[in-house]
Amino acid sequence: MEIDLVQQCCESSATAEDWRRALTTVVPAVVVLRTTAARAFDTEVAGASCATGFVVDKSRGIILTNRHVVKPGPVVAEAMFVNREEIPVYPVYRDPVHDFGFFRFDPEAIKFLSYEEIPLAPEVTSVGLEIRVVGNDSGEKVSILAGTLARLDREAPQYKKDGYNDFNTFYIQAASGTKGGSSGSPVIDCQGRAVALNAGSKSSSASAFFLPLERVVRALDLIKKNWDAFGSHLDAVKIPRGTLQVTFLHKGFDETRRLGLSSETEKVVRNVSSLGETGMLVVDSVVPGGPAHKKLEPGDILICINGEVVTQFLKLETLLDDSINGEIELQIERGGISLIVKLMVEDLHSITPNYFLEVSGAVVHPLSYQQARNFRFNCGLVYVAEPGYMLSRAGVPRHSIIKKFAGEAISKLEDLIEVLAKLSRGSRVPLEYVSYLDRHRNKSVLVTIDRHEWYAHPQIYSRNDNTGFWTAKPAIPPDSMLLSSRLHSDITQINSIPVSATRNYVPGELEHHNCNGKWEDDCIKKQSIDHKALEGSCTDDVKNVSKKRYREDSTCSEGSILSNGNIDEYKEPVLRQTSSSENNDLSVKMAVSATNASLAEQVIQPALVMFEVHVPPSCMLDGVHSQHFFGTGVIIYHSEIIGLAVVDRNTVAVSVSDVILSFAAFPVEIPGEVVFLHPLHNYAIVAYDPSGLGAGATNVHAATLLPGRCIEMY
Repeated sequence: MEIDLVQQCCESSATAEDWRRALTTVVPAVVVLRTTAARAFDTEVAGASCATGFVVDKSRGIILTNRHVVKPGPVVAEAMFVNREEIPVYPVYRDPVHDFGFFRFDPEAIKFLSYEEIPLAPEVTSVGLEIRVVGNDSGEKVSILAGTLARLDREAPQYKKDGYNDFNTFYIQAASGTKGGSSGSPVIDCQGRAVALNAGSKSSSASAFFLPLERVVRALDLIKKNWDAFGSHLDAVKIPRGTLQVTFLHKGFDETRRLGLSSETEKVVRNVSSLGETGMLVVDSVVPGGPAHKKLEPGDILICINGEVVTQFLKLETLLDDSINGEIELQIERGGISLIVKLMVEDLHSITPNYFLEVSGAVVHPLSYQQARNFRFNCGLVYVAEPGYMLSRAGVPRHSIIKKFAGEAISKLEDLIEVLAKLSRGSRVPLEYVSYLDRHRNKSVLVTIDRHEWYAHPQIYSRNDNTGFWTAKPAIPPDSMLLSSRLHSDITQINSIPVSATRNYVPGELEHHNCNGKWEDDCIKKQSIDHKALEGSCTDDVKNVSKKRYREDSTCSEGSILSNGNIDEYKEPVLRQTSSSENNDLSVKMAVSATNASLAEQVIQPALVMFEVHVPPSCMLDGVHSQHFFGTGVIIYHSEIIGLAVVDRNTVAVSVSDVILSFAAFPVEIPGEVVFLHPLHNYAIVAYDPSGLGAGATNVHAATLLPGRCIEMY
């Protein structure tokens, strides 16, 4: 840590007028950025936020801000200048590791504001330098915060365990007290030069963290050199970035001695390094499957690269960026033993995904270097950035790694797409995944392939650095099983069912059709709702409600089953049945006497059905408060062609739902379709295909409806 006394003297002579002139130039070049991440991707989730940026190239229209503002995934952004002029901005570049990126805009779109670009001067930074942070702090459009640079060698801040973090660089620390909204703000000196880029802060104190600008200047220079070709080629702006997939930390000499650094090596390093060097680079972690995997270990002390002593991150990164796809030689010390290791430098952009698969609202893409470093997994594995509807319905969380799908091993995204294309709609297949929270245990779930087209067909979105947009293309061919398969069940074609198939069924005239019973002449008993009886019951005052029962009404027709299940009170129906039906009644009585179940329970059980309802997130309409509902319904119609069940509207709130029916009479699950939602009363009707019950179709009966009865509370 070096203190520049000359610089301090210059700063002490800076007057309020100097700062006023500097801010007059800087403030018009600072913009408020409003960004919307259209999809979850890599380390970021979908959502809207505001931040700060500033113009670094006026003629080309380039704005510098943070990487977590530019976003690694699809983003829609606009910039607002100090005079309230708003313009759209488009991503140009976001660094794979460090927290900086660039937007571009059309300079001719600014009609009424005179502004200048802010020059970058990383060489000016020194301990004790007076600075101002100008930006949209706390969403206040323009805020100016004062501070003094206290440290130039702070460790990169750790933001999240499962999100974006910067590493392999120093940060600058000052007690400027910046908060949310100031990300991307310029840190300026009294001459109006940007000496650092505001990136983060500590909420429990006034400490703020600034990114040094050395690598930012390099990236900006490369963009300027290639600006004439920008837009004509996909890789027009190519910023070379190399990596060993290793995280280094800068440790003081006191710590390196405890790690086994010999005194002779320390003496050589101190003599060769710049004045004031206080430590060396030490391996903190190695990503599995990377160039340094099983060659470097945590605690290894880096001494030389290609014979050159390296103790600073800037020199390390410069050597790596200049040696992409080449071999470098590292000299390290491990427990006091000197070792020579040769490693291949990998292209950092090759392990940073720029495309993703979207299927049923889920976002799946190769595991990035950022998340591979966080989770200690290999780069390129199939990573769930957003589970969407299909995967979340099965219980697959965010940040999962898919290992198997439909019984086939999945090692890359292309494997998942190939398996998905072979599946048909509505099929249920196993999926095996692992989470970084429980990395040593694979978990298996059943995934239901979407039966309906609530979402678009699976698509691949690829980033186009030429335009700043993401282009979509079909992920699977149109003749694949997934796209060509359609539901052929009768319940999806309910409007085409002949009238005779449902016996003119309407909600106001509920009917009973028992397939197992043989009514003489195939006659069907119809009953209409006695509105007067219902009204008489509803107008009574209800006090001390403890239970409810059916009140026997002399006006009700015979043939009704009483709720108390008394066999002696079981009356002969008006509709005459055959002798086989009488035998069935006798068997029911014998079954009741042999079990604890009442007669009513025995009769109603074959008509009960369990509803499991899933609502897609994109269809949360009419105040639906949840995506998942359970409830019990009653079968009111059952034939060989179609079955109908009624349930309350709290269970089936909207018709845009995936309904799974579980029958009490037979252990099977089949899908259902919502065919009617009463606009006023609390019931919905769901249709199902009886052929899906298989052998259990004969065990399912429709309930006998008693609209002539009313409920009395006491």
